[in-house]
Amino acid sequence: MSEILLHRDCFFTFASVYQNYTMITHLRGNITFKSPTFVVLETGGVGYQVFISLNTYSQLQDLPSVLLLTHQYIKEDSHTLYGFWDEKERALFRLLISINGVGPTTAQVLLSSISPDEIRSAILNERDEIFRKAKGIGPKTAKRIIIDLKDKIVKDSGEVPFSNNPSYNTIRDEALSALVALGFNRVLVQKAIQQILQDSAPTENVEDLIKKALKVLSQ
Repeated sequence: MSEILLHRDCFFTFASVYQNYTMITHLRGNITFKSPTFVVLETGGVGYQVFISLNTYSQLQDLPSVLLLTHQYIKEDSHTLYGFWDEKERALFRLLISINGVGPTTAQVLLSSISPDEIRSAILNERDEIFRKAKGIGPKTAKRIIIDLKDKIVKDSGEVPFSNNPSYNTIRDEALSALVALGFNRVLVQKAIQQILQDSAPTENVEDLIKKALKVLSQ
């Protein structure tokens, strides 16, 4: 019995140390059950319960089968699989759960309440009020998300924060969405708009901002 307990303790120590590594990186299978919070994927005759965000759920509406990227979260009393439509969402999930006080459930609530792009934008522009809209996120946790993740997102993606002037937010976001919809790279558009807002007089016209950005992007 002591040998069994020793192996058990060693296993959970191993699991704790290697929590950031995942043994199951993706699953491809038939969707046998689907809800806004989890799906059951059957692969190789085995059904896997995979917890998902509303963001991922919205992509699965008419699909009989799917490949989901996964993160396996290991605790002493459970092994849980979380699934993601794309790497952008999974990467954000992993960044969020690296923060003290933010567990997988809270990270999934955030990803269900706010799109991955909105989360990244809120972090880069230090808009903690965006996170406070999500259930279970208080002022301290919202600020901690920004403090802990801003530099990581800038380093990993090359994205740059916009001006923190609230009067720019709506115009800036509308111009960004319009230019991305036209096929321009999101990071390049962000840099162009940031350059314009830093170098030019404030504009209250989204059309003018788009025209100026197009000139910068065409250089």
